[in-house]
Amino acid sequence: MARIEVPMPQMGESIAEGTVSKWLKQVGDPVEKDEPILEISTDKVDAEIPAPESGTLVEVRIQEGETVEIGTVMAYIDTEAGAAITSGVAEADAPADIADDSDGGSDGQANQTVSQSSLSATAEVQVRTRSTPVVRRIAEEHGISIADVSGTGYAGRVTKQDMLDFIENGATEATTAATGQPARTTPAFSGSSSDLWAAFYGEVQHPEFPVRKGDHVEPMDKIRRLTAEHMVLAKRVASHVHSFIEIDFSRVDHIRAAHKGQWAEQGVRVSYTAFVVWACSRLLRGYPAINGTVSGNHIIHRGSVNLGIAVDLDPGLIVPVIHDTDELSLMGIGKKIIDLAGRARSRKLIPVEIQGATFSITNPGVLGTLVGMPIIPLGTAAILGTGAIEKRPVVVEDPLTGTDAIAIRKRAHFSLAYDHRLVDGADAARFLAELKALLEDFPEDA
Repeated sequence: MARIEVPMPQMGESIAEGTVSKWLKQVGDPVEKDEPILEISTDKVDAEIPAPESGTLVEVRIQEGETVEIGTVMAYIDTEAGAAITSGVAEADAPADIADDSDGGSDGQANQTVSQSSLSATAEVQVRTRSTPVVRRIAEEHGISIADVSGTGYAGRVTKQDMLDFIENGATEATTAATGQPARTTPAFSGSSSDLWAAFYGEVQHPEFPVRKGDHVEPMDKIRRLTAEHMVLAKRVASHVHSFIEIDFSRVDHIRAAHKGQWAEQGVRVSYTAFVVWACSRLLRGYPAINGTVSGNHIIHRGSVNLGIAVDLDPGLIVPVIHDTDELSLMGIGKKIIDLAGRARSRKLIPVEIQGATFSITNPGVLGTLVGMPIIPLGTAAILGTGAIEKRPVVVEDPLTGTDAIAIRKRAHFSLAYDHRLVDGADAARFLAELKALLEDFPEDA
């Protein structure tokens, strides 16, 4: 029997677990490679999970409604035709049949007992070493072999807490002495999930407060809990600094009015946000630090420009990502924003559409906020906050006479939050100044 695993996939950078919503295939059913076999749900996305290979679904380990960590094995597929079907929980992956060349005497029984014992030990190690990505990264960072750790998880698997307990009890020093290799004490940032950050920098502990008469207490739902953890960790890791600028949208208004009919004929509405996204995507190539991130003692300069656009789910928040944004036209970006925002609110995004952002934009101004000071998402170096675009009296210079006058213009305050470990204030100021110039003199053919 050639069995392969079907694990709970990584569905987003801040998602640490998922729930099996529905099995589309049952034990014994044949499956084709890339054919959906189950549906899973997280706090941000719902998705169908395809079969990694063709074969027969021979075991289901996680039932509908169960929530498990990323990397947990949910099922097994036998890639060989005519394989036996496993209806329950299988024993550790040991072979079902053991060849016996003896004549049935006591020596043969002894040899079989030894062989079974050896296989059982091997299978136990295999189960322990097949762990979640979080566990494997902790082991790698601290120079620990997962096989040396006693597992308390399902079927003896090693959990994150097992690893942390093992480290706390002095295993790192023991491993260092045995291997001669120093254990790493500073984790390399992978940006995979808030759960990984918590493993290295400590679990997020929210202080508790007394409940008073008349208060109503309810547990955080999953999306609020994960958002809270992500925000606390993001503030803990990055050195936040904010810079502000005011931008005139008169030119953008002119272009929107001139092309509104043409865009409507093609079924597209190009919002103010689309103009901002287009302008940022054209500038970020020239600001690799703002489009990069700090990783341990290294700097990663991203090879693409992928803009995350925050979408209000009321309640909750999700950040769909427009990949290779700098390759899209203004109208193309407008289409993308409408499509992603609509599918975000109906929970129809696929995993890749919420991963890989190199820079983010959040728009509290759409609800009337004058300006905001956003938190930098983990794994990036900056985020732009756009304030309300509204008519204001401003001083302008008459181009003919050179005299000053009071005029009414549509303007907005923008804030740039940036990680001061990587981005200097001067670079942030230059970026905002170029963004202002580009939006105030927006090209007609964008």
